[in-house]
Amino acid sequence: MEVYLDNSATTRCSQKVCDLMVKILREDYGNPSSMHLKGVEAERYMKEAAARIAATMKVSQREIFFTSGGTESNNWALIGTALANQRRGKHLVISQVEHPAVSAPAAWLEEQGFEVTALPADHQGKISLEALKKAVRPDTILVSVMYVNNEIGAVEPVEEMGRWLKKEHPDIVFHVDAIQAYGKYRIYPEKAGIDLLSASGHKLHGPKGAGFLYISKKVKISPIIWGGGQQGGMRSGTDNVPGAAGLGLAAQEAYENLEEKREYLYQLKEKLTEGLKELDQVVLHGPEGRQGAPHIVSASFLGVRSEVLLHALEDKKIYVSAGSACSTHKKSKSPTLTAIEADARERESAVRFSFSTENTAEEIAYTLSALKELLPVLRRYTRS
Repeated sequence: MEVYLDNSATTRCSQKVCDLMVKILREDYGNPSSMHLKGVEAERYMKEAAARIAATMKVSQREIFFTSGGTESNNWALIGTALANQRRGKHLVISQVEHPAVSAPAAWLEEQGFEVTALPADHQGKISLEALKKAVRPDTILVSVMYVNNEIGAVEPVEEMGRWLKKEHPDIVFHVDAIQAYGKYRIYPEKAGIDLLSASGHKLHGPKGAGFLYISKKVKISPIIWGGGQQGGMRSGTDNVPGAAGLGLAAQEAYENLEEKREYLYQLKEKLTEGLKELDQVVLHGPEGRQGAPHIVSASFLGVRSEVLLHALEDKKIYVSAGSACSTHKKSKSPTLTAIEADARERESAVRFSFSTENTAEEIAYTLSALKELLPVLRRYTRS
């Protein structure tokens, strides 16, 4: 049995998405900037994809801008907003548990003379509205908070924050990294006070290399990629038509029967967490049960380094991540586990399991059985 439990790193592309992309690559391969029929056909795919995404959030398709993925969307949100609004102020607010695609551009902006405040998280990885209220200043121009933490599945109070910001500080731009949330939750930016929202196709059974940034028509933001003036001059570069079309279809598919899909994921999560609690020296991270995201479980297996356990599971064709997949090959500490004050033993033994609706209860049972068999052996090996 092969068990893929690394869906927060990437998901398998759906068959319908693959079929659509192949059709575009082989048959409808025109450039949307071309004025002939092939170009018109390609432009139609772009508009249809934007409309499909916009419909999931009840926004205008003119507010959807395609990017190369979540990292570009986050970079554009922070850097583009900062550059466009720096005359009003140079203060940004993020959190200590943000993905590097947010924390890294924030650090770059600090080098350019901006000031960044990082909100603390509690032991479950949650940020409080009260902390945000204390951090906001007269010169604050942007707040960026993730919807779902990619490592431990903490769900942040972004709607509560957005509504407060729009009531008390309507000039502050509110960005939400929804890369782990879009396709799992119904998100309505206008209702939630969200001005900018990032998403990525390969997290919801769409293609890699395709994402979008929702930009409210009220937001002042600068492009960060200049060139031929595609997408209304906001994001230059030849349009990735198959990627955008695949993302649009994946988004539509993700929101079909969403509540039933989420309930199924929670059932898988509960089966795994209950089994993990029965194992010795296992520490779970993040909110328990339905207080956290439906598709992410983070656990530390004390006495076994995460890389060792990862490869032992791999030998049994079970695929997981040692923390965040984006930082697996790095030696730096996990910002999230550090922020929630996990100790060194917990950090070095943390493993992330993440599900999709393609996973089954039988796969979870097989994984738990493998862990029960492997952990005593690996711990004896570690001690020797």
